[in-house]
Amino acid sequence: MIDNSSDLRPPPSVRTEVRWQFPSVHPEGRKFGAIAAGITGIFALLGWSVVAWLMAGVTIWVLAFFRDPVRAVPQDETAIVAPADGLVTLIQQVPPPPELAGPDGLGNELMTRVSIFMSVFDVHINRTPISGTIKAIVYISGKFVNADLDKASEDNERQHILVERADGVRIGFTQIAGLVARRIVPFVKRGDIIAAGQRVGLIRFGSRVDVYLPAGTAPDVTLGTHTVAGETVLARIGNAIATTSVRQ
Repeated sequence: MIDNSSDLRPPPSVRTEVRWQFPSVHPEGRKFGAIAAGITGIFALLGWSVVAWLMAGVTIWVLAFFRDPVRAVPQDETAIVAPADGLVTLIQQVPPPPELAGPDGLGNELMTRVSIFMSVFDVHINRTPISGTIKAIVYISGKFVNADLDKASEDNERQHILVERADGVRIGFTQIAGLVARRIVPFVKRGDIIAAGQRVGLIRFGSRVDVYLPAGTAPDVTLGTHTVAGETVLARIGNAIATTSVRQ
């Protein structure tokens, strides 16, 4: 009998296991980490050991805040992936933002908006929910009220991004600054072609991201779900059956 078991073995170049590793720090955060480390060193040289230890903790936190882990993005054309790490705090039927409304945007009908709140302990690199072309990026200056509040979507400093797939499906999502956040940093521009889960920007120090689902699409997450950017499936295009859950 011929043994064909060797045919089932993966080629040597294919990794058959995944090991945990420390996530890298995004370049945007390295300068803040360096500043915090420098201040720590100064206090240490002055002999202010207690303050130096406190600043060492701040340095570690700053580096952790800007961590940029690798994510395993689902390769599913129907999947709308989470653009942010955080907690789903609001799921509402709302009109699209005026800046993204109209025939060239998200239309004018009510849409399901899923809001993800990012605490200062979450990863703050944001990713695109779908593949496609960036049709619009609209920045709006505003207030810095608590990003967990509903009115933050209309009052706070924010940046709208509209992505259109090759089949014409459009997704809009909004980066919203919060109480501590003071800058939205984009990595992309209008006209860029991006893949689902690709990094599109970050918001410094605590914030929120809203996602506007297309018509006929219900969320696959519920209030209280903790999402992982680029990995958690928020919804599947065309699936109108909403997910339910029981907290326990």
